[in-house]
Amino acid sequence: MDTTKLGQHISRQFNAELEEVRSSVLAMGGLVEEQINNAIAALVEGNTQLADTVIKNDMKVNAAEVAIDEECSHIIARRQPAATDLRLMVAVIKTITDLERIGDQAERIARMGLRLAEFERPKNQYVEIRNIGTRVAAMVHDALDAFARMDAEAAIAVAREDLKVDQEYDGLMRQTLTFMMEDPRSISQMLDVMWTARAIERIGDHAKNICEYVIYLVKGKDVRHTGLVKKQRD
Repeated sequence: MDTTKLGQHISRQFNAELEEVRSSVLAMGGLVEEQINNAIAALVEGNTQLADTVIKNDMKVNAAEVAIDEECSHIIARRQPAATDLRLMVAVIKTITDLERIGDQAERIARMGLRLAEFERPKNQYVEIRNIGTRVAAMVHDALDAFARMDAEAAIAVAREDLKVDQEYDGLMRQTLTFMMEDPRSISQMLDVMWTARAIERIGDHAKNICEYVIYLVKGKDVRHTGLVKKQRD
């Protein structure tokens, strides 16, 4: 879908309102991306100051969600949008909900980073966490890019990446359980690693959700729970 279709209304003010909402979602997405990257870096590097910053900045993510949600409510009440405009409002409201939840998971990772900083760092320097975190951060970035360009095909491709995230997550869980069985003294530390991995995997799920909203916006199809993202491109 061509983004210029957002600007085809008689009312220039309506056009401006829609574009402002869209820009606000992308700004919120940028903040959430920063939260993810900083949370992963804080944990992997044992940087407690950075972890504290992520935790404090979660308030900004929450405030952005509230502000955008209120603006969407005002637009719906004033303009009574239909067709693509209404789908845009629905997609935005759902997207910011998932972005806020991604922010919550980033905060959780930062808190786990604070806890893990108290333990001796493993020889692998949490490389598995870094790897799956990098993949998931890329998913979020690409999902937001698909939203910005209203590109359903790109959204489908990004959503399919969630399968790879799930595979990496399963492998990390098996490895962590092996460490715990081999060295019971590591149980507390490995449990925190497991909770971190779970938070990262959930971020991938939310990124997939955003892609499904893009598909709904562009094609008018609700592909949740249908398997269409896995099976076809049309």
